[in-house]
Amino acid sequence: MTPTSRGLAPWIIVALGGLVAGTIDITYACTFWGIKAGVLPPRIFQSVAAGLLGRDAAVAGGWSTAALGLVLHYCIATTVAFVFYAAARYAPGLWRRPWLWGALYGVAVYGVMTYIVVPLSRAGGGGGKPNVLWITLSILIHAFGIGVPVALGARAALRGTTPVSPALVTGAPAQV
Repeated sequence: MTPTSRGLAPWIIVALGGLVAGTIDITYACTFWGIKAGVLPPRIFQSVAAGLLGRDAAVAGGWSTAALGLVLHYCIATTVAFVFYAAARYAPGLWRRPWLWGALYGVAVYGVMTYIVVPLSRAGGGGGKPNVLWITLSILIHAFGIGVPVALGARAALRGTTPVSPALVTGAPAQV
């Protein structure tokens, strides 16, 4: 990856997009559950670590598992950013219309995390009655607080570049 016109390497810009998205997401979760149920941020971070350790172990781990959860959260957020960036290198429309495709990507991320990743993790399903307000706000946050910042980061990293031809990846002869 070559530096952009601003002098930053594209991977740094993409990572910053992921960090912004991760910060918006974790701030939302801490604020929502802090107001609704009096849950403190370390417990929110432990709920992320529960995906790796299980709920009981995550809670029993105290501050160390809270820190682990926060690190895992940002690893997931930056991974989400790099996946969008990788796709946008091949499909320039993704970064040329970041508000549209970023929002749709954010909703897709919500779906994958909620219905595939979390149920398959050691955290398991949440159980209980669904919280409609939490679900609605989570979808909006994923669309505009995660997807859009990630897409804007990809746009900043890719502006002025030439899209990668699928022929270069597959080894197929390029169409001239």
